[in-house]
Amino acid sequence: MSQPSRDRLVELRRTFHRRPEPAWREFWTTARVVEELQSLDVDEVRVGPEVLAAEERIAVPDDAELDQWFQRALDAGADPDVLDRLQGGFTGAMATVEGGEGPTIGLRVDIDGLPREESADEGHAPASQGFRSEHEGLMHACGHDAHATIGLGVLEAVADGDFEGTLKVFFQPAEEAIGGGKPMAESGLLDDVDYLLAAHVGLDHPTGEVVAGIEGFLAVHQFRADFAGEPAHAGARPAEGRNAVQAMAAAVQNLHAIPRHEDGKTRVNAGKVGGGSATNVVPERAHIEGEVRGETTELMEYMRDRARSVFEGAAAMHECDVEITPQGEAPGAESDDAVVDVVEAVAGLTDGVDSVVRRDDLGGSEDATFLMRRVQENGGKTAYVGIGTDHPGGHHTATFDVDEDSLVIGVDTLAETIRALARERP
Repeated sequence: MSQPSRDRLVELRRTFHRRPEPAWREFWTTARVVEELQSLDVDEVRVGPEVLAAEERIAVPDDAELDQWFQRALDAGADPDVLDRLQGGFTGAMATVEGGEGPTIGLRVDIDGLPREESADEGHAPASQGFRSEHEGLMHACGHDAHATIGLGVLEAVADGDFEGTLKVFFQPAEEAIGGGKPMAESGLLDDVDYLLAAHVGLDHPTGEVVAGIEGFLAVHQFRADFAGEPAHAGARPAEGRNAVQAMAAAVQNLHAIPRHEDGKTRVNAGKVGGGSATNVVPERAHIEGEVRGETTELMEYMRDRARSVFEGAAAMHECDVEITPQGEAPGAESDDAVVDVVEAVAGLTDGVDSVVRRDDLGGSEDATFLMRRVQENGGKTAYVGIGTDHPGGHHTATFDVDEDSLVIGVDTLAETIRALARERP
């Protein structure tokens, strides 16, 4: 049984780190994943439309934006044949290893980057060691470069080892946009999965610590509300205008006035607002981009429905129109004890692991929950695993980085958990 070396994992992670791509534009990343898969002893590789339910995709960029990133991937040396299969932003991949009779086990990792500038400070390891993001304004600030690497490492370890069953590794796009989980879950490729693992590095757990079952996901709904009014000269004829910015401002104020709910945690945030064209023109256009969350899917839906009422009421108050567009949504989910038991036992025997936490709350949202719930609805069991990593900056910050020792821990823990699940079938 062979395991990928630390040096190989580090090199691969740094390769991904240099070229972060945002949601639905992970052309180069997907092609690079496929290139690695073709060098491994896997039985099947599917990409793009073969792993996504097309009608379930949301927040896909326009053709001009997609074409720009497609060309950038082509210029960077991505395989043109693979890129052709990703046309239209159908990014992501799945690899299968057939190990004979046994259960079907899935592993989900995400691959997209974030729209934020990476630190160029010499104290930031990617900058000082030459693997800082080459895409200005974008970086892997949440560890998805490590996730893609761990997914490939697990495939290599399981394919070369003693494994009886079927392994499917899902390289999911568009997690940061809360957009890729549902189309991958609805693809049909998870319907035969008996056990599913999803994994994330960090989450404020140090290198050497493994969380066997992350829970406490907040169900989330992201939105954009576009207000349309009527322009007019603000000095000469202000009464002829219908002020879209006033409608937007009223909506922001009242979003944060939605009553909290006695059944659990709820959240709301108007994260990005804008509008207007000049100081002397009654603004005819304004917008809000934001989100609501809930401790359960039902609480998220309560907040979503109240938010819609706020938008419509604010628009009516100022005689404007409003168009509300969903930008992303993910339900809540829970890890199953039977799988958590196996992860916990395996992690306790894994080199480099000095602390095992059975469960911990995420406190945020994740669209792996779509895949988890799909498996559970079909009678399977799941766990969301935390692989601790020391990171100098918090997730989504300019100085976020991954302690590369955690790559080996992640591969070893997840690969052995997969073998144990196949043997024990809990």
